[in-house]
Formats: sequence, structure tokens, C-alpha cells
Amino acid sequence: MAHAVWSGALTFGLVALPVQMFSATESHTIRFNQLQRGTSDRVRNKRVNERTGEEVPLTEIVKGYDMGDDYVVVEPGELEEIAPGRSKSLEISGFVDLDTIDPIYFDKTYYLGPKSKEYAKVYALLHEALSRSNRVGIATFVMRNREYLVAVKAEGDILTLHTLHWADEIRDPRTEIGTLPERAKVAERELATAVQLVEALSVDWDPETYHDTYQEKVLELVQAKRAGGTVEKSEPAPRSTNVIDLMGALQASIEKAKSGGGEAAEAAEGAEEGELRPPVQLKDAAEKRRTRQAAKKGAKKPATAELEGLSKTELYQRATDAGIPGRSSMSREELVKALASHAAEPSGGRRKKRVS
Repeated sequence: MAHAVWSGALTFGLVALPVQMFSATESHTIRFNQLQRGTSDRVRNKRVNERTGEEVPLTEIVKGYDMGDDYVVVEPGELEEIAPGRSKSLEISGFVDLDTIDPIYFDKTYYLGPKSKEYAKVYALLHEALSRSNRVGIATFVMRNREYLVAVKAEGDILTLHTLHWADEIRDPRTEIGTLPERAKVAERELATAVQLVEALSVDWDPETYHDTYQEKVLELVQAKRAGGTVEKSEPAPRSTNVIDLMGALQASIEKAKSGGGEAAEAAEGAEEGELRPPVQLKDAAEKRRTRQAAKKGAKKPATAELEGLSKTELYQRATDAGIPGRSSMSREELVKALASHAAEPSGGRRKKRVS
């Protein structure tokens, strides 16, 4: 069970609900230790007094605000003293329509749960009210010496808390991006082709189909180096499309989509003539695509369906256990096919393990 990162009272009006806050996400970033090259000796960071060069224990470290020519020293306890109530109170000041909050304001997501089961009724009441009204509660609170602006939202059968950026933290793109052009005019034929290409490449959102492929590559590199092997290098970054070649690039993309068959091919054929499908036709096409995708999912063999749900690292491990040759140079799709074929072999697909 996860540990609460904050606990306090969520208040709206005169109603107070003791809650606990839990991280809703976790990072799978691969972490490396620092070593001195040529050895297995760890390299560690130390807190050092820059004047004396001596290490300073954590208990002797205070905070200093740089005033330019001097520092104002602040003790950790002094920060707690100026907002003792704020650090334990999550006060909703108002409720706003969720659709009015620009996505750029959202930062991190947390789960909110009642502090104990005796507060289940109040928790359910706020959850149902937010769900029916399609509104979120806007609140502020202090955590770890920092004040947060947050939105309390009903999602599924729980309450979630989304930290928001303050207005002055949002950068003006016109100021930050010096190369940002004014709205350029585009040719209708190019626009028609681009719209059809977007439709041809449209898919249904399914987060389970996306994986951290870079992390998988890093693990593959570690495994290969441990076994004395190598891994295939990534493809170089694509070259920028020249404005003169824009239409050619669009048409080539359409041809590529057309070769995939199905809805992509139908959209591509329409794009060749520069036609734009009416909204109703686009909606019908999307519905047909969803039906086909659902049918394909249902038609998959159990073994293949299971394999496609695994990460490349997990597939590689299975391929290693099965002794599939050439696995270190296979893509994720090739590993799935190889493992599926291996499982379908009459002999049960058992082979002697060997390093490839």
C-alpha cells in the first residue's frame, strides 16, 4: 500500500473532510549509479562548504535567500511557523467548469481518499456533486514549503487532485519563441491533402498500446553488454521538409498510408484528388475503423494477444528463455512473431538456449 504524501482537511463551505493524498503516477526512468571509468568505484555527491572544502552535515544546513550582497538566513522551522494551518488545510474557494481550464495549466495528478471509512458519506457526496455538475473545486494548500493551486475533480469512483501552474508561470509563446511565424496562408490543395492524411493516420486512443521504447532500448543495451553482444543503432533523425517539397512529402505520405489498406487506403484515394470528406463521412469512416479494430482484436490468437501486451524487455526475456536465434537484433514486432511461431510448433517449440 502506498504512503500518503500529504494529509489534512479538504473544506468546501462549512463542510470539512479529512483526506489523504497519494501519488497517482510513478516514473519508470532507468537510473544509473556514477562510477569512475575503468573501476567499479561509486562516485558520490557531498554537501561541501565552498570556502573551507569541508563536508557539512545536514543538521547544520539552513536556507539562505540571496539579496545580492548578502544572505537572509531562514531556519526550516520558521517556514512551518508562518503557515501551520495552511499546511494542513485544502480549502476549496470556488467551483469552475472543467472545460474552461486550459490543459497547459495542469501539472501533476494525485489521488484523494478519505482519512478513514467514517468519512465515506461526505467523500461520496462531494464526488457525486462534482460528477453531476461537471465542475472542479479550485483550492490552494501548502506542502513541503510551497503553496499549490489545485483542481479537485471526480474521476471514476474517486476524487483526484491536479496541481495547476500559477498564471505567471505560463510563458507567452510569442515572447519565448523567436522563430514563431505569423499565421501563414496555405494552399487549399495542400490543406485538403493534409486533412486526408490526418484522417488516414487516425487511430483510437488506447494508452496500453504505447510503451517507453527508449527505456526498452536502454535495458536491451545493458543486457547485450552484459552478454558481450551489441545492439542495433537507432535510425538518424528525419531531415526537415523543405517548403518547396511540401506537396511531394504529403503525396508520398498518402501513398504510404494507401499501401496499408483499409480506411487509410480509402482516405488516401480521396486525397489524391484533393477532396475533403464531409464531417458525416469522416464520422462514418471513424466508426467503421473502430469496428474493424475491435474485430481484429477479437480475431487475434490468444498467444499473440498476450505477447502484444508485453514490453520489448519482457519479450526479449521470453525469447532468451526459448532460445530464439537472432533475438538481440529483432524489433518488438519481430519478437512477437518469433515467439508466436515458436509457441505454435508441434514439439511445443522447445529449443536449447543459446546466446545470440
